[in-house]
Amino acid sequence: MQLKLEHFNMKIGQHKVLLNIADAKELGVNPGDRVRIRGHKSLSAIVDTTDDLVPPGTLGVFSEVYEHFVEWDKPVEVVPSLRSKSASVIKKMMDKKPVVQDEIKTLVNDIVEENLSEIELSAFITSSYIHGMTDDEVEWLTRAMIESGDTIEFDTHPIMDKHSIGGVPGNKISLLVVPIVAANGLLIPKTSSRAITGAGGTADLMEVLCPVEFSSQEVKEITEKVGGALVWGGATNIAPADDKLIRVEYPLSIDPYYQMLASIMAKKGAIGADNVVMDIPVGPSTKVPTVQEGQKLARDLINLGHRLGMNIECAITYGSSPIGRKVGPSLEVREALKVLESMEGPNSLIEKSAALAGILLEMGGAAPRDRGKEVALETLRSGKALEKMKQIIEAQGGDPKITSNDIQVGQYTADILASADGYVIEFDNKWIIEIARLAGAPNDKGAGVAIHKKMGESVKKGDPILTIYAEKEFKLETALTTAQRTNPIVVEGMLLKRIPGTYGFQ
Repeated sequence: MQLKLEHFNMKIGQHKVLLNIADAKELGVNPGDRVRIRGHKSLSAIVDTTDDLVPPGTLGVFSEVYEHFVEWDKPVEVVPSLRSKSASVIKKMMDKKPVVQDEIKTLVNDIVEENLSEIELSAFITSSYIHGMTDDEVEWLTRAMIESGDTIEFDTHPIMDKHSIGGVPGNKISLLVVPIVAANGLLIPKTSSRAITGAGGTADLMEVLCPVEFSSQEVKEITEKVGGALVWGGATNIAPADDKLIRVEYPLSIDPYYQMLASIMAKKGAIGADNVVMDIPVGPSTKVPTVQEGQKLARDLINLGHRLGMNIECAITYGSSPIGRKVGPSLEVREALKVLESMEGPNSLIEKSAALAGILLEMGGAAPRDRGKEVALETLRSGKALEKMKQIIEAQGGDPKITSNDIQVGQYTADILASADGYVIEFDNKWIIEIARLAGAPNDKGAGVAIHKKMGESVKKGDPILTIYAEKEFKLETALTTAQRTNPIVVEGMLLKRIPGTYGFQ
């Protein structure tokens, strides 16, 4: 069937076309089927149908399809197409049947090329969530994800990296770990994420100081020039299948365990990492609730790393309380820079950063065994880490003279006050993150919360226990209302409840 093209100028994340219902009946295709478009080049696309958006004789195409057709004013031939091979692979996984490496590779390539519908992607994600994957399948998935995008090959080794499983507010430690490691002569090209459900990913934080969007080649050049980089992984085309899977996982509110393993390790493999430290925060309100689950995750990461030729060490860390006392991009950057400048800052931030940086220093041969943390702390105290951070900021196009005092935070603030004398007995990480997001984080860089009291600390009635920062007044009001309703920090006296006995005479 010959049809003329009509361009719908929008990206929808897949190769999709709109057919008038009459044309669809003529071709014998239904929504979700595929057609092959033959013009100056041939392309397969997923069908949707309409009775009014495009007239008969017209093929509506979205930007992902349109960009393949330079001469889009000329008619194209449209014919029914067979379902992709990936659809049969997904069906095998749904039926819990074994698959082979080439099938996994075909599936990942189709994900990257946007040849799968949202329904097919959802089926793959749900299948792996319910049935799991074998060690071989996880390795094949990881390798396919690495090969599907850009990779970086450094001339100098070892290449160091770190990753946090996340789930803890205020996790700004990469801003300290990367300059500490780089200041000791090791290469650490840290590709980081933006926040999806949090108040600020490492890329959101670093963007307060300098640009974070670079190609893979630029990341290599920056790292080789100054020893380290802190960039947004989404701009590098590293393991691009991951971003497309996350897009479907988010509305389902699921994070399939084995896909998470492949996602983490694919990004490490793509930058050529030799040694990686994994931060696994454990606690009731984190992604890993118990130490036992943390140990299993550690074993699986170490095993997958071994299969891929990477040396992995895991640190199971305390995750029931925020790292430092600030949550939100500018607030966290100010807190991290203060530590780099003067070692002034919360012990939780300094200790965790030094411990993880110390493991990397030992793995990379820059510190003797069991002395890595000591070397990391000395690198902070001496100002070498601060100097290295300035070099990284400048190499990424920022102002190396910026200080913690230069960082602007939200102009609208509100305090949550303690209603009684006592101690902090409950601390809800998830609501702290939610309040920071309602205040505008991470999009509004100056939004977030400052935590004045943590678990076990004493409080006087009327003391501020939490300060909310916002760049817009209406967002402050929304965050404040939620904070007052949810009460994320609970203060009680040491006497929790009095149970009277029987007094007096009968």
